[in-house]
Amino acid sequence: MKRFRTLAGRMVTALGPGALLVCMLCPATSQAIEVHPTATQVQAALQRGKQAAEQRIPPDQLYAWFGEDGDLHPRGFLMTKLGGLAVMGTHFYLRGATPDEVEIAQILDGKTLLVGVILYGDRSTFAIDSYALFDQGGRTIKPVSVRFDGQAARSSVWPKSPAYRAKVVASFAYADFDPVARTTFSVFLSGGGQVTFDLDFSQIE
Repeated sequence: MKRFRTLAGRMVTALGPGALLVCMLCPATSQAIEVHPTATQVQAALQRGKQAAEQRIPPDQLYAWFGEDGDLHPRGFLMTKLGGLAVMGTHFYLRGATPDEVEIAQILDGKTLLVGVILYGDRSTFAIDSYALFDQGGRTIKPVSVRFDGQAARSSVWPKSPAYRAKVVASFAYADFDPVARTTFSVFLSGGGQVTFDLDFSQIE
């Protein structure tokens, strides 16, 4: 797989009550953020999904992951159009089926980039009313929508800290941001505190 490199650096976020958010930025795998993929790129993404199915690689491993590997650390992912095609292809090929033109077109016609992050905290409701933003060179980009877990799952160290694990997912309109710019992705918790990832979209190869 090709490599998606984030900007190097270590970040410790400002924490609110019930939240523990520490992040080490590191490489992650990805395809490019192509707003208008070519036919060749589409076929390559579907082939990647087929190969993953043959190797029994879980579909979520085809997301463009960023953040520190390992449990109990904030980690995020991008779902690009090409990544979405690869993931869809894996699901189909695992069932012995093949995506048709309608399913492929639905992904290619998508208007938003999905960005998710897994966070850890000490309350089961710590992710409620979370918000997210992109910042590109001082320009703030607001998401079209933000979803979050209202009830976080228990972490692997429950009842010890951090006891809970939750996901926040934001969708950003392709028309609103530069798909090749250095970007700061921030998630803000309603109870205080935030986690920030520095990403360089231009480094997606």
